[in-house]
Amino acid sequence: MRSACSRQGVPGLSRMPGLPRLPGPPRLPRLPASPAFSTPFSMAFSSLLGGVLAGLAALAPAQAASSKLETILLPPPVAPGAVVRRYVKISARRIALTHVRIIDGTGAPVTPERTILIEGDRIVALLSGGDPLPADARVLDLSGDTVLPGIVGMHDHLFYLRRPDLDASGASEPPLLSPELAFSAPRLYLANGVTTLRTTGSMEPETDLNLKRQIDAGRMPGPHLDVTGPYLEGEGSAFLQMHQLRDPEDARRTVDFWADRGVTSFKAYMHITRAELKAAIDEAHRRGLKITGHLCAVTYREAAELGIDDLEHGFYVNTELDPGKKPDVCTESDGQDTLEAMSPDGAAAKALIADLVAHHVAVTSTLPVFEQSVPGHAPLWPRALAVMTPEARVDYLYLRNLASNAPAERARRRTLAFEHDLALERAFVAAGGLLLAGPDPTGNGGVIPGFGDLREIELLVEAGFTPVAAVKIATYNGARYLGLEDRIGSIAAGKDADLLVVKGDPAQTITDIEQVELVFKDGVGYDPAALLASVQGRYGEY
Repeated sequence: MRSACSRQGVPGLSRMPGLPRLPGPPRLPRLPASPAFSTPFSMAFSSLLGGVLAGLAALAPAQAASSKLETILLPPPVAPGAVVRRYVKISARRIALTHVRIIDGTGAPVTPERTILIEGDRIVALLSGGDPLPADARVLDLSGDTVLPGIVGMHDHLFYLRRPDLDASGASEPPLLSPELAFSAPRLYLANGVTTLRTTGSMEPETDLNLKRQIDAGRMPGPHLDVTGPYLEGEGSAFLQMHQLRDPEDARRTVDFWADRGVTSFKAYMHITRAELKAAIDEAHRRGLKITGHLCAVTYREAAELGIDDLEHGFYVNTELDPGKKPDVCTESDGQDTLEAMSPDGAAAKALIADLVAHHVAVTSTLPVFEQSVPGHAPLWPRALAVMTPEARVDYLYLRNLASNAPAERARRRTLAFEHDLALERAFVAAGGLLLAGPDPTGNGGVIPGFGDLREIELLVEAGFTPVAAVKIATYNGARYLGLEDRIGSIAAGKDADLLVVKGDPAQTITDIEQVELVFKDGVGYDPAALLASVQGRYGEY
């Protein structure tokens, strides 16, 4: 085995509880100057023209791939089918959301007393309070409410983590299991305002692809899905459900196979080697797709040099300063030692962040899964607990209690790591980095789809971002990474009508974001209460 890691490969468990970079065709040579007209001007013009043609040739494949991906991720909307209609609250050709305050997702200041006019699946106008409305518009008086862009969740799994025969001491028997929750998870995401998500690693990729087709056809409720392929994992995984790559060629073939099947992104995992990761990155980029990673055997800087597009879990799983780190081998601490040692204002942190920014590598913040390891930090949400099965709820409370009663030194280290990560994420953005957001509903089981996405925004505010900046990270930044910022992620005329309506003003009191009243996806208004009622006591089962 290539790894000494014994932490099961689950975020938080050991501490618990852009545009696509597409390789273009070879650069065209300069056009030769005609011998009869080899003047300095003609030679300069030929050189300039050759460069322009080369640039256009290199740009064309990227544009074509981006356009095709947009069509897959945001297909033309269809009318909700019989099952989906049970959860529709507002449906009309024209809808006017009046007397709202808007957090538009761009980071701009809040605009009060506005009207959002929706026609079909698009926002057609943002109006002042006194502007006339179409006579046939369905008018909703939303006085006191705030409208935000639909959340673009960038670490939003469709599976759950189960530990067989878990007891109050935290002991369980192998293996870790990850049952697919294709019924409850999509409803929970949509009910809490997530209108687009990346699955960021799949245990059942064929199930996820079929689920996406059902949602896109209007037969099941749920967000738009960026289906990530199966985990690209090396030798030594604790998960029986993961294929373990044999070599770089196996990595390339795996990416090629699942790209043919229809997945739209990839994720490398903890035990992948540098050679395997390089092969996966090159093949994904050849297919016009991006690749992220929850790494361990490969460090952040190594992955950046290899061309990775994104790194998961903030700065929690970078292992470059872990004592005894060996090439291509996961460490015992899974990056905990590096995070504790990396002072956010120190030279090592600044150099790492500069390197990531220079290589245009995004970072995905997944604060909810890690706050579970900090004693007394994670709130208990009755509405979230209510959707869990009794067994899942008991397991979570067992593990939560263990974290809450951790020995003083362990609690100190976990708190320090969390504080360092908050500061490093803030520094990364200040340096020009693209920070994405997602909850990662795994760990000790307390991070629930949808609810976790809202909690992520609250924790970004705790990290020092303003509420409107935190909303931008959770909406516009994800859309930008996916190449969909012209369609989703912000509120403007011409954009898709994917919207989150909450009672109160999250710009003043960030916890108001929990008061979800209505969710629009493709111009159709969904009833959060009905969606949540349909999965009460079921999350963890199906």
